[in-house]
Amino acid sequence: VQLQASGGGLVQAGGSLRLSCAASGRTFSYYSLAWFRQAPGNKRDLVSGISVGGRRTVYADSVKGRFTISRDNAKNTVYLEMNGLKPEDTAIYYCAATETNRLFSDANGYPYWGQGTLVTVSS
Repeated sequence: VQLQASGGGLVQAGGSLRLSCAASGRTFSYYSLAWFRQAPGNKRDLVSGISVGGRRTVYADSVKGRFTISRDNAKNTVYLEMNGLKPEDTAIYYCAATETNRLFSDANGYPYWGQGTLVTVSS
């Protein structure tokens, strides 16, 4: 599966963005999906994940209550709605996929990655 992330940009603290990740290739509905982020000098950390059927979601503690992950299997797209953005949310955001119904917190669990989209939150 090939992944293409979009929707990043510059936003003021307290603002909102919606990231999208469009998939092509193999059947999208077979994959669990996740968003990771990586700030300069940091490792790539899980932000949120969603299972194959969308019934299970996971969130990093730092984004709970502010971010929402969703998927539209008909459009082969996964979304990350980000509200109440903070300067510490500034990072490159990557979408990732794994052909299993498991959700992994470690980036090594996801063999497929998009190219990343930059989110910058100004104070």
